[in-house]
Formats: sequence, structure tokens, C-alpha cells
Amino acid sequence: MDMGVLRQLAGAGYDRFVAALQAMVDIDCGSYSPAGVNAVADLCEARFRAGGWAVDRRAHVPGPGEPQLGDLLIGTLTGSGGPNILLVGHMDTVFDDGTVAERPFRIDGDIARGPGVSDMKGGLLTGFFAVEVLQEAGFDGFSSITYVCNPDEEIGSFFSGPIIREMAPSFDAAFVLEGARANGDVVSARKGVTDYTLTVHGRAAHAGVEPEKGANALLQAAHTIIALQGLNGRWPGVTVNVGVARGGTRTNVVPASCELQVDLRSPELATLEAAEAEIARICEEPVVPDVTIAVDGGGWHRPMEKTAGAQRLVDIARQAASELGFELRDTATGGASDANTTSAAGTPTIDGLGPIGGDDHAPAEWLDLTSVVPRVTLLAGIIART
Repeated sequence: MDMGVLRQLAGAGYDRFVAALQAMVDIDCGSYSPAGVNAVADLCEARFRAGGWAVDRRAHVPGPGEPQLGDLLIGTLTGSGGPNILLVGHMDTVFDDGTVAERPFRIDGDIARGPGVSDMKGGLLTGFFAVEVLQEAGFDGFSSITYVCNPDEEIGSFFSGPIIREMAPSFDAAFVLEGARANGDVVSARKGVTDYTLTVHGRAAHAGVEPEKGANALLQAAHTIIALQGLNGRWPGVTVNVGVARGGTRTNVVPASCELQVDLRSPELATLEAAEAEIARICEEPVVPDVTIAVDGGGWHRPMEKTAGAQRLVDIARQAASELGFELRDTATGGASDANTTSAAGTPTIDGLGPIGGDDHAPAEWLDLTSVVPRVTLLAGIIART
């Protein structure tokens, strides 16, 4: 496909993109706001049906003690033959209900602002508009394009992740539509993440009358925090952060329990597993007598390592960008996304294909509107050349 033709078609759809972006941004759709997430899913489903996609909408059925989440939405478009392409975007944000009333969608010059404008409503729409551009250009050189609209990415994709993981191996390439880096880079590698909740169990006692009968869970927690933080730098790129500590009741009570919440990240599976093993060892060997540590943890995301297949997709993207008149680079990042899931499943994957934006998860979140047409065109071109 001629990139100039695709850009002309993308440019013709710019006003419709901005209107659709405003409609999405002005919906409160935090991960734990299923009504809002489903309102975004309604907009996505309408776009699927208007474009001739087959639609599979799956309601979340919470297990005991689980919160209700929004629906998972999957659209599939059939072509005349060629690769099977997977697109992934998410419909949820990190913001609570009421955020839209405080700071609704607005445009300051070439910058759009509002909750989720960059992470990732701009990217979510880029997937739809890129395929619409290909349809308008008469391109159908693919066996299928499947687009997964995820309702719970911001909380680890615990509903949608297993479904994406099961689907991914049947695709030739996966394109995840998180926003581009602030400098325009796409993402070819992401760290893996393991989250832990460590519960230190001690024994309560009167701190003044008979402290010797107690087993101080906070004291053990302090030793454990030091040991965990000491893992930073042991392996290249591996980070460990004890982000939350909760424990104790009163100053005159030897604390019986303490909870630690821990974030482990690594760029490679081998070093992630090595660090996981060391965390397990630390927790099995408390230094305070009569104290135990219970470990609740699991792989949130395995690392997205840059593979030969991913490099091929980067090369395609760079060539397409060059024909559009700009230089494109790829980078690695410490944050995780659904790209970790597709990549770990063996599917060549690149991420960061949405418009340029930044300050995600913060009140200053922004999206560069001048990047919309180039990024829609870029994604269309990459799909056409995969």
C-alpha cells in the first residue's frame, strides 16, 4: 500500500477521530467501574458492527470476593488471505468516578487533555481508524484481523489476560496500541512484573509487662524489607520495591502481624525467575524467632523480550515511517502491558503504536493531536506490510 494514499485517507478522518476521542474521554471508566467500561465497550462494539466485524462480547463473572468488571470485547474481520493479525487495546483507566466532571476533555492548541486520553483511548481509537483506512483503500490482504478490547489492563488483566494468552499463538503478529513514548518511540521490550503480598505472622504480647512472650512481626518486616531492597542491582535491570507496609495496632502491644506489598521487575525471564527464587528464600528464613512469612505472589506479566520476530516488525514500522517523512526508533521500558502476554506466548509483538502522549495516570495527561494522522497511517501501513 502506498503510504501517501493511506495518509490522505487518515487525514480525511481526523475530525471524526477527535469527536470519537472526546466521546470516550468523557466517560468515567476506571477498572472497577464496570458501567463506565461497558459504555466504552458499547462505542467500540458500534464501530465493529459498522465496519463489518464479527463481534464476541464476554461478560465478566466474578468469583468469590472478586469485584465486578466490565465486558471483554473481541472483533474479528476476515480478509482474502495473508497473515493473521492481532490488535490489543484497553478500555479501562486508573481514574475514579467523578474525574470527568473535574477535568473533562479539552483541547489546548494541539494538545488534548482528559482522563485516559493517552492511556489509552487515543490508542484504542487508532486501531479502529487504521483498519477503517485500509478498508477505504480496498486492502484486504490478510486472513484475519482480530481486535481485543480489554476491560481490566490497568489492574493486571486478570480477567482478560488468560484469554489473550490462549488466543495469541494463533496469530502471526500482535500490535498493542498503548500510546507512543513522548519522543515517538515504539516499544519492543518490556520488563516482566511479579507482585507479592507478604504477610508476617508474629505473636502479640503486652509490650511493657511481658514483651518476651511476643514475637515482633514489625521487627521481622524491617529485616525483610532490607533484604528485599538489597536485591536491587544483583541482576542487570532487575528492580525490587517494597511499596506498602502495614502492621501493628498500639505502641504497648508487640505487633502480631505486618503486611508488605512488593513489586519485582526484570527485563529477562531467567533473571526474573532467579529473583523470584531469592525472594522465596528470604521469606523462608526469618531472623526473628517464632515469626513466619506467608507469600502470596504470582507472575503478573512475564517479560516482553525483543525477539527476531519483533525486530522484523520494528523494521517494517521504520520503513513505513521513513516513507511518511519521520524517523522511528524502538525502545525498552520498565512498565508492563498486554504486549508482555502476547510476546510471552511466542507471538512477534510491538507496542506503543498509539498517538504520542504522556503524563499517563496523572492529572496532566496529554495527547499530541498532530501525531494522530501519522500514527493512524503508520499502523495501517504496518498491518498492510506484515
